[in-house]
Amino acid sequence: MNTSFLFISGPEIIVIMLIVVMVFGADKIPEIARGLGKGMRQVKDATNDLKKEIKDSSEKNKIDTNIAKDLNKEVAAVQDNIEDITGPIKRSM
Repeated sequence: MNTSFLFISGPEIIVIMLIVVMVFGADKIPEIARGLGKGMRQVKDATNDLKKEIKDSSEKNKIDTNIAKDLNKEVAAVQDNIEDITGPIKRSM
């Protein structure tokens, strides 16, 4: 399985970081990182709140949530199959 983050390899991350340093300056990077961390935390909290609300609503209305788990398993299986097929193609590029 490919372990790159968002389909970006190590050298590409270094180039992006170099561009960020050149555009914003080294003294602004901690401020940018804090802002990104705060934004990601807010998105995660909102996602967790949404999941909790859906779960509570489904329990209240007696809706079976195992369907979502089954769908997630199927989606994961399809993603693994696609990765197995495209892995050699990505590596050859």
